[in-house]
Amino acid sequence: MILLRPRRLRRNEVVRALVREHRVHVEQLVQPLFVAELQQDVGPIAAMPGIARYDLGGAVAQACQLFALGIKSLLLFGIPAQKDDGATSSYDPDGIVARAIGAIKAALPEMLVMADVCCCEYTAHGHCGILDARGAVDNDATVELLSRIAVTYARAGADVIAPSDMMDGRVAAIRAALDGAAATDVAIMSYSAKYASAFYGPFREAAGTAPQFGDRRGYQMDPPNAREALREIALDVAQGADIVMVKPGLPYLDVLRAARERFDVPLAVYNVSGEYAMLHAAIANGWLDGERAIDEILTSFVRAGADIVITYFAAEYAKRHG
Repeated sequence: MILLRPRRLRRNEVVRALVREHRVHVEQLVQPLFVAELQQDVGPIAAMPGIARYDLGGAVAQACQLFALGIKSLLLFGIPAQKDDGATSSYDPDGIVARAIGAIKAALPEMLVMADVCCCEYTAHGHCGILDARGAVDNDATVELLSRIAVTYARAGADVIAPSDMMDGRVAAIRAALDGAAATDVAIMSYSAKYASAFYGPFREAAGTAPQFGDRRGYQMDPPNAREALREIALDVAQGADIVMVKPGLPYLDVLRAARERFDVPLAVYNVSGEYAMLHAAIANGWLDGERAIDEILTSFVRAGADIVITYFAAEYAKRHG
């Protein structure tokens, strides 16, 4: 009997690199970027070491730094000066995200600018849509608003519209609105399987999106459900989504793998703020080797099937691997 020795192909780094099954390429990474309208909202985010909110000029400068590192895709989030129940600043052509899109594209025409489309940053109550008389999120009224936001961002120069609200039917409505506005080249990256997760806490500090009452379990997905995620993805693909997403990442690698096996469209994963924060805390305490842990986590997403990895570690990874 021949003794099989898999260790032959692990004996040094040259051999390991030669037979490595999965690699994280810098081109796959997307860096989230927070841009604030008011100067008082600009600055470091305490719960997310190394991440900050930028003013318009700072956002452009940060985009230039990312591009120089090889990070050529970013996902924009806005912190407006004013909020109201109708989220009116979200679709203002002079709003902070629309202006940031225009400024970044003017400075870096080749930068792929993705714009998150949701209402939670812009509503006074912090929920992801328009409320009805009972205080519940009105799905159809919200979809109309999301379509209006999408057209505003497309006209500002966004390359990709990324609806993160989890309203039913919003992908079809946004696609129709974009096509009707002669924005047929603008793609949709849908947050298709977005769970009602405990891992969003630091983001809510960063973007000021904590709901003033209740929670988001009525529209975001229930964490125990995996088959439902595949149904949500299938619905978005049928409605015209160009890219679909699983969010968060680490607790839902099984969902990511199942989505990869079922669907042939580009698949994104969001390595969310809570995942980033807890890893940084462990690194700061000396409990983990930071570089190795970051590489291992990003590789896990690619190994599970992600084509696109949205991560706050993008710039850090690119500095070492770009």
